[in-house]
Amino acid sequence: MASLTIHQLDKSYPLAKRQRNLVLNKIDLSLNHNEFVSIVGASGCGKSTLLSIAAGLEDFDHGNVLVDNQPIQGPGIDRGVVFQSYTLLPWLTAQQNIEFALKSAGYSRSERTEIAKEHLELVKLSHAADKWPSELSGGMKQRVAIARALSYRPKILLMDEPFGALDAMTRRQMQQLLLEIWEVHRLTVMFVTHDIEEAVYLSDRVVVMKPGAIDQCVDVPITRPRDMSVTRSPEFIDIQSGIFERISKPLENA
Repeated sequence: MASLTIHQLDKSYPLAKRQRNLVLNKIDLSLNHNEFVSIVGASGCGKSTLLSIAAGLEDFDHGNVLVDNQPIQGPGIDRGVVFQSYTLLPWLTAQQNIEFALKSAGYSRSERTEIAKEHLELVKLSHAADKWPSELSGGMKQRVAIARALSYRPKILLMDEPFGALDAMTRRQMQQLLLEIWEVHRLTVMFVTHDIEEAVYLSDRVVVMKPGAIDQCVDVPITRPRDMSVTRSPEFIDIQSGIFERISKPLENA
């Protein structure tokens, strides 16, 4: 059963002289309940635009975007969003940032406190509850952002290059933490990334985009739970190489 359904989606931006630039053309994509799906492709192919539309942050020209078969009406607490930039409020502590999101979602003061503590513990930041964003490393800020996005129990987590600004070691640690959290929460995830290895490692399925369209969907039948040792397996390398070749193929031959 699909959790997120995108059907015949068109999106364009205005150009000069009443012309329009079509950036998404007849997109059909469904994400199943509890499925982890990554979207990869060359820069400018429409990955982030597609995610922003699913988040309700951008409008679109034609088509349908449904969550559990209901049309989206802009942003909603059924979808949590995490971007590459940490988007934490600098005048609030780590815990207060999470509580602020919960207040907007209608939780009581006591509920907000309890849930914020629970989710800081989930991302292994209980010790940093009272720290300001300026006192946190990049990886810690992103963990707070993930905790905040999960705190109001969304059905779908939408992540746009969430680890793109992190150093290689922190990025690996964050990937492993995300998988651990996903194993516990088992929600639907749409994950946009330029990193093919990251996409294969995290996902049940990888969607390969070419400019404005979906080129291929690749299943990742690698046993879970996973650790970084799977990235050295022949099966993993074959999947990764196939996706790389697809993205690298000249457009005229695609």
